[in-house]
Amino acid sequence: MKIAPRQADSFLRAPDPAVVAVLLYGPDEGLVRERAEALVLSVAETLDDPFRVAEIDPAALRDDPARLADEAAALSLSGGRRAVRLRRADAVSLDAIAGLLGLAPGDSLVVVEAGDLPARSALRKAFESAGNAAALPCYRDEGRGLAGVIGETLRGAGFEVAPDATEYLVARLGGDRQATRRELEKLVLYMGPPPARVTRAEAEACVGDGAALSLEDLAFAVGGGEAAAAERALRRSLQEGAQPVTALRAVAGHLQRLHQARGLAADAPMTEVMARRLRPPVFWKRRDAFAAQTRRWSPGALAGALDALLEAESACKRTAAPADAICGQALLAVLRLGAQPRGGHPARPRG
Repeated sequence: MKIAPRQADSFLRAPDPAVVAVLLYGPDEGLVRERAEALVLSVAETLDDPFRVAEIDPAALRDDPARLADEAAALSLSGGRRAVRLRRADAVSLDAIAGLLGLAPGDSLVVVEAGDLPARSALRKAFESAGNAAALPCYRDEGRGLAGVIGETLRGAGFEVAPDATEYLVARLGGDRQATRRELEKLVLYMGPPPARVTRAEAEACVGDGAALSLEDLAFAVGGGEAAAAERALRRSLQEGAQPVTALRAVAGHLQRLHQARGLAADAPMTEVMARRLRPPVFWKRRDAFAAQTRRWSPGALAGALDALLEAESACKRTAAPADAICGQALLAVLRLGAQPRGGHPARPRG
């Protein structure tokens, strides 16, 4: 069965007892891990008791394909339900997993963690079609969802949050749920004992660097045709732990926002579009550059660039070529597209 995003929290708190295995997958690896831990805690009430929690990786299943079923059938020596956690599941894991999906519910819940799986993935199809299994996608936090995570975390620590501080944090966070949590925990420590109000100045002082900011630098450099700056930002992003596919998506997301802003500017000044109509709004220090880029890119060039980025992401997943090289070549192609003379286009954005 499929679990809708709006049902995720309730399912994590109380998994359906008829479910023997849950697949967590998606582009946000931090959210996959966070939800896996929540499921394990809801079933076994612990993450590290060896009598209640068993952890397996795909390499172990290659050597012993029956181990997953054996762990799922084992009883806890200390009482209570057990959780079996399979990390980094891949196609090789599918045969071992498929043997579980016809079993009746028992005393163990198998929690399977995977990366971003396409709709045609055999692993996804197996969980979505089984009556005693569940698949839960883990997408990146953005917009209102990210603002909710920020507000919930900071208010839970005893702090009020100024609206402009939330705007700043939404623009800086969201690529990975656990990275977002770490940045917010750092901000809580910076604030000191509550109660207090988190202002934009305090958010800027504490949350301003790291891979998320490097990816934003990359996106703006590519959008502005700054090849040398784009190369530096890409290198820094990869050094800070970002994946090539994440870099491609950051640039694609930026170009999509340029396209959206051009459309919205047909009946409103660009200043209003950037501050109020786009969600999240464009960070105020970036607005001049963003407005210039909406004028720089034609609709045709944006469409071509987005196609190139999508093809590069697909190539990263389906070919043996180094993903870093594919990413770099795709960004160079996008830079060239942005430099092409503009052809016909809709009315010039106002503002």
